[in-house]
Amino acid sequence: MATISLRIPDETFRRLNRLSNKTKRSKSSFIQELIEISISEWEDGYIAMERLNDKNAKYLTTEEVEKELGL
Repeated sequence: MATISLRIPDETFRRLNRLSNKTKRSKSSFIQELIEISISEWEDGYIAMERLNDKNAKYLTTEEVEKELGL
């Protein structure tokens, strides 16, 4: 597993520390989870932007999507 170092504001560190103590989870586990969630959201956003910018993309109406999905 790789290691990374970062600086965070003191107040953010205090909040993370309090949460870690209350939940008996490590600060690293919270940071890892937050990074995973954020990366997934950013990746999804970029995929959506790429698709919107695709000049050959085919767009469907709501009715067409419902029909396609059998709804």
